[in-house]
Amino acid sequence: MNKVFFISDTHFGHKNIIKYEDRPFLSVEEMDSKMIENWNSKVDKGDRVYILGDFAFSDKEYVIRLMDKLNGQKFLVKGNHDHIVKEKEVAEKFAWVKDYYVLKHNKMKFVLFHYPIQVWDCQHHGSVHLFGHVHSNKEDHHPLLETLKNAYNVGVDVNNFTPIEITEILEKLGLCNVE
Repeated sequence: MNKVFFISDTHFGHKNIIKYEDRPFLSVEEMDSKMIENWNSKVDKGDRVYILGDFAFSDKEYVIRLMDKLNGQKFLVKGNHDHIVKEKEVAEKFAWVKDYYVLKHNKMKFVLFHYPIQVWDCQHHGSVHLFGHVHSNKEDHHPLLETLKNAYNVGVDVNNFTPIEITEILEKLGLCNVE
């Protein structure tokens, strides 16, 4: 059975993100190589990967080659730095590109948005909000995130630079008996 994964804020090709987020890489080549390796070690060709923004900072040719290296069918919920999808050839590499999406999976709703939001669709009925944007999720920068029930940061900086599978998220949120 095909699996469903989520990831955000990969910033492929973005040299300065290493410094900004204190990522443990010496170069953008090392960072990208490690994230490609991590991605493909978990994601199979038939799996779905929902990317919640800030996918890549590079030229069109680099991003197209990168997309061809990554396993799975890729869906993009745009982040504030996804300008590259204005290039038709890049946008066509994704199954779709949207600003916001509600995924229904095993009778549950997952609200996908690049930014963390305090209130989302069907929150009071147990829906889950998945987001990125905040990178390392430092409490001193984003204290409200610590109190959001059924919300999870799928960003690479807090998930070992690896896509996270939907069942892993449900386990982390204490919802593993829902499926």
